[in-house]
Amino acid sequence: MADSKKPYFKVETERLQTTDEHGNRVYVHPEDLKGYWKSLRLKVYWFLIGIYLLLPWIHVNGKQWVLIDIANRQFRIFGVTFLGHDTPYLLLVLLSFAFFIALVTAIGGRVWCGWACPQTVFIDAIFQKIEVWVVGNSRQRRQLQEGPWTKGKIFKMTLKWGLFALVSSHIAHSALGYFVGTHYLLGVTMGSPMEHLPLFFTTLFITGGILFNFGWFREQFCIIMCPYGRFQSVLMDEDSLVVAYNEKRGEPRKHPQDDPEERGDCVNCYQCVRVCPTGIDIRNGTQMECIACTACIDACDNIMEKINKPKGLISYTTEAKLKGGETKILRPRSFFYAGVLLAILSASAYLLQGKDDLRLLIHRAAGAPFSIVEGAGTASNRLIMNHVQLEFYVQSEEKLQLYFEVKDPKWASQIQLVTPHTPFEIKRKGRNVAHVFLKFPEELLQDGSYNTEIVVYSGEDKHSNHSASTGETHILTAEREVLLTEPLTLIGPFK
Repeated sequence: MADSKKPYFKVETERLQTTDEHGNRVYVHPEDLKGYWKSLRLKVYWFLIGIYLLLPWIHVNGKQWVLIDIANRQFRIFGVTFLGHDTPYLLLVLLSFAFFIALVTAIGGRVWCGWACPQTVFIDAIFQKIEVWVVGNSRQRRQLQEGPWTKGKIFKMTLKWGLFALVSSHIAHSALGYFVGTHYLLGVTMGSPMEHLPLFFTTLFITGGILFNFGWFREQFCIIMCPYGRFQSVLMDEDSLVVAYNEKRGEPRKHPQDDPEERGDCVNCYQCVRVCPTGIDIRNGTQMECIACTACIDACDNIMEKINKPKGLISYTTEAKLKGGETKILRPRSFFYAGVLLAILSASAYLLQGKDDLRLLIHRAAGAPFSIVEGAGTASNRLIMNHVQLEFYVQSEEKLQLYFEVKDPKWASQIQLVTPHTPFEIKRKGRNVAHVFLKFPEELLQDGSYNTEIVVYSGEDKHSNHSASTGETHILTAEREVLLTEPLTLIGPFK
């Protein structure tokens, strides 16, 4: 009778379940199961996978809705275009994501790890399903791994890893679609790899990384590399939602054949350990390796149902509730994270509302800061020439024709503005450069400089309208749209 009460396997408390006493890897083969939480998580997983696969294929007005074009320093997020100089917006996005995760963790614990992390989503929804389909249940997978290399093992391992590679390649191509554009990537895929070697090797590298991680490394990433498991303890408190074992109800752990008056509800079946993807025993308390995937809840509920005990021995709960108190969702920690997140989102909305489709930076052109030319009719008989560079950053897809003039109530008529091309055409999004030369009389300068403004507008001041019936030509004044007004300092020799 004593032997029948021995656990299915020993659960270590002094080291990770995924390593032996020598530090070697112990492979985890979690059992597949059915249950309420498993069914709900799979629906969430496939919803997220569907978003990931379909989002880069959504095009609005002929433009990809989400595109991170690093090569051209253009980023299109839900139809809003950002350029390389819009770094503050990226900082706000990262900060808002960080505080959103902090708020979610403070309230819901590691819900991100168990329900939305790509590591969990792809492994649980796809890779583990492939293993079950090709090899079998947990015991069969363990036996295949530990058994000798036979023809059957070679066939199953080849089929399994072949399917893993196929899925990894598809995930990698979908990821690249966010960076190079899905239509372009589709055209490249149909051609020869030799024509696009950098992209080809990038795809191979990403595919290999996904195959290694989702196919072999798996729970080791969560335990060893993921920083989230380390700092979650800073974000969580007794009122944060966790997957926990009710020790008061479950202890002492004994088998069903023991005296019901002397045992708790836990029958020490170890089903909660067998289904855990990181190999922990949830009955030892909240642990860093727990990703809150709820697999142990379903496993325990299934056992409780079979022995006619109420479900919920392992459940979604809080430490405060387990101690007999009440869970406080509205508390200083959650108010702080929510307040900071709201402030960041408000700042982002304000900045986006005032975001211009056309921005201008004025730089001094390379070379001498100014030059002196002859200027008949001026008091000093000399003209000063400044060469400046107008650097336009354009967000709009629309082509523009720009005109420049000097805005100055006193000296506007004395300052000549010369451009190589009039009008200056904006032909593409992003950075466009126009070179402008300004000539002005030397007496305009005050201690070697003079402050004025350059106006950028679209539409000419005047245009001709010829009437075919009368043969007359009239000069009509057209409305022009002032796009930008930027300060400019003209420089020259000191008097």
